[in-house]
Amino acid sequence: MATRRAVRQGRHRHEVHAPSRAQWMALAFAAGSTGFLIGPFPGYVELVGPVADAITFFVGSVLFTAGGALQVWLAARHRADPGAGRAAWWTATTQFAGTLFFNVTTFRALDTALSSPAYDRLVWRPDAFGSICFLISGLIAYHASARRGWLPERDSVGWWQPGVNLLGCIFFGVAAIAGYVVPSTGSMLHLAAANWATAAGAACFLGGAVAALIGGHRSGPNAPRRPAPRPALTPRGSSRAGDDGQPATHWHEDR
Repeated sequence: MATRRAVRQGRHRHEVHAPSRAQWMALAFAAGSTGFLIGPFPGYVELVGPVADAITFFVGSVLFTAGGALQVWLAARHRADPGAGRAAWWTATTQFAGTLFFNVTTFRALDTALSSPAYDRLVWRPDAFGSICFLISGLIAYHASARRGWLPERDSVGWWQPGVNLLGCIFFGVAAIAGYVVPSTGSMLHLAAANWATAAGAACFLGGAVAALIGGHRSGPNAPRRPAPRPALTPRGSSRAGDDGQPATHWHEDR
């Protein structure tokens, strides 16, 4: 009997739970951000070639869209809730629209790589409409996060994520502006600004997504939550990924 009990306890101790939908969302954003982080570097396009580089951006944008779709799904059930629920819904839907714009522009970049030898002059530039959507979603999330004036409160888990997420949206906007002012002859200054700003924005998104993914493995119905007046909704609408598939917030929530 003691041996059977020990075996059952061992099985229970090593039980592995399947990732929640919120964790899959964070994983999709992390993988997509990685593509946008390495894609702009000139050394990468020289190593893999313009076609593979364009595929990197396109696959990254598709992963962004997959993460955005999961975020919309998770936020839909709380879209009528005042405050955090409604803000999460608008953040998710606005950002999802931006990912669709990026799908179009990265596909066009892929077509350019297949047909034009000048692809490597400007690796990829964020679409203006997509960048605007990202910026609006970042502003909504930051406004809904716990703040003291303009600055975030530092007494909650993931307090830094809304600000870093917004910074990434700003970097994508800078890359879009720099990309559109590159003339046909090519401006190395604007070219570098577009590529480096894209990579910097992707690094911000990657950091937030990884933090949400790691936090999701620690969170759950019994995970401790420090009280805060308002939730942080990032990265991309969730500060931590709850095991029940709902975006976890920074106040205690009975489940």
